[in-house]
Amino acid sequence: MKFEDIEIEDVDFEAMLEESFKKSESKSDLVTGTVVKIDEKDNLAVVDIGGGRDANLSLDEIRDEEGNILFNVGDDIQVVNQGRGRVSYKAALSRVALNEFISEYDEDQEYIVEGVVTKKNKGGYVVDVDGLEFFMPRTLSYLSSKIDPIGKKVKAVIVKVDKDKGSVVISRKELIERDRAKSEEIVNELLENKEPVVGTIKKITSYGMFVDVGGMDGLVHYSQISHKGPVNPSKYFEEGDEVNVVALDYDKKKRHLSLSIKDANPDPWENIDEIIGVGDTVTATVSNIEPYGVFVDLGEDLEAFLHVSEISWDKNVKHPKDYLENGEEINVEVIEIDKEGRRLRVSLKNLLPKPMDAFTAEHRVGDIVKGTVTSITDFGAFVKVGPVEGLLHNQEVSWDKSKNAKSELNVGDEVEVKIIKIDRDAGKISLSKKALEDSPVAAFAQEHKNGSIVTGTVKDKKDFGVFIALDDNVDALIRTEDLHPLKFDEIEKGQEIKGVISFIDPDSDRIRVSVKRLERQEEREAMEKLNLDQDDSMTLGDAFGDILKK
Repeated sequence: MKFEDIEIEDVDFEAMLEESFKKSESKSDLVTGTVVKIDEKDNLAVVDIGGGRDANLSLDEIRDEEGNILFNVGDDIQVVNQGRGRVSYKAALSRVALNEFISEYDEDQEYIVEGVVTKKNKGGYVVDVDGLEFFMPRTLSYLSSKIDPIGKKVKAVIVKVDKDKGSVVISRKELIERDRAKSEEIVNELLENKEPVVGTIKKITSYGMFVDVGGMDGLVHYSQISHKGPVNPSKYFEEGDEVNVVALDYDKKKRHLSLSIKDANPDPWENIDEIIGVGDTVTATVSNIEPYGVFVDLGEDLEAFLHVSEISWDKNVKHPKDYLENGEEINVEVIEIDKEGRRLRVSLKNLLPKPMDAFTAEHRVGDIVKGTVTSITDFGAFVKVGPVEGLLHNQEVSWDKSKNAKSELNVGDEVEVKIIKIDRDAGKISLSKKALEDSPVAAFAQEHKNGSIVTGTVKDKKDFGVFIALDDNVDALIRTEDLHPLKFDEIEKGQEIKGVISFIDPDSDRIRVSVKRLERQEEREAMEKLNLDQDDSMTLGDAFGDILKK
């Protein structure tokens, strides 16, 4: 309850107490009566309380735990006269116990009690303390009228005992004001000295911890626990632990004391260069695992981040939890220290053998190996060969250019491939599946050579030339400058073009054709034929007549 909600009434305490005592005397007299009748049907006992008066007593008040009635007709019984023909045995027991407490009360001793508010009246409240009923005046209660106090547990100090009237008065107000004065004294000392003090953790929540410092509770927000940054307190502390704290601030209105654990301990980032350096190998403890990486505790109130890409040389790490678990100790290498951002990055894989080193020790370009397809992309497939992955590009899947990785392969397939390139520095390996098959260009080259006249169908046009299909899976390029006398703009897909092979390389799977050269070659062949067939009388005009007609 907030102190601003407490209502203090200007009431004559002595008059109010006297009024309460009068009501007690008239309505709650303790008398000794005689049981004259027991009526189990109506669950009542009739008690003669003297003066020719009978009163009813509920049998529930005089049954033991097994339901047996403790009194018989003719037995004497102490009861409290509650008026209107009703008496109470339990109230009498409470009155007897209260009288016994009062008789043994020592005025030189302070009594702090804890009980539950059971009743309220105009003057105050009745508080049950272990079966004893004490009176707490409203002005001494520090209870708000806005909230129903019935059932509320309260702590108070006995301020007055009237042995003659059998009443005990308690005050919650005095305890609260005493605690508040003590709290303010503690706070002033903490804020003035700014020195670390030892506190005891009383409660841990998701947003921080409540710590008892000299009898007063203060909050250590989760951002004030560690120099690492905000942390989950339950991962580092338990209730009952002792910690060093310093006071940060105190809100008098809300009576909130803010404490800090991290400010009570040295900041490791002030001399981080003396503690750790890039390239150092350190032992760390896994403190938190996320899908994107792992946070590790380096000690010295330092935390570092291990990115998922730095856990293993395997590029297919799906989740760090498949490799590490909370609380596990690992050796890591420091790879980055950001003093301004107060961030550390570490690597686990840097301390592990490099798969590329192991692979290149056993394999060379040209080796034929078996691997498993791990993933398929738009540009090809990645194939795991031993400890590494190589790229099988689409153009290396098949000599048939209509086929690619997506159409020919599935993840998990085992494939036989040839190593065509190893880039050790970049950690890349290029693979080929078609290299294990006969090249269509190689077969074509067995029957054709430079100078062979061929006819092909236009497949595609580029700025630099025209691609024509010569045979199944055999294409050739006619560069723009080799198209003469044909005009580039007039050429269409599907058009047949005749030319001469100007370049053929089965190893690179490349063929070039020239239309321009065809014209010269046809002229040369005509000349050679003419030289064989002509007679001595033929003129130069006769020799070239047919060609010129063409």
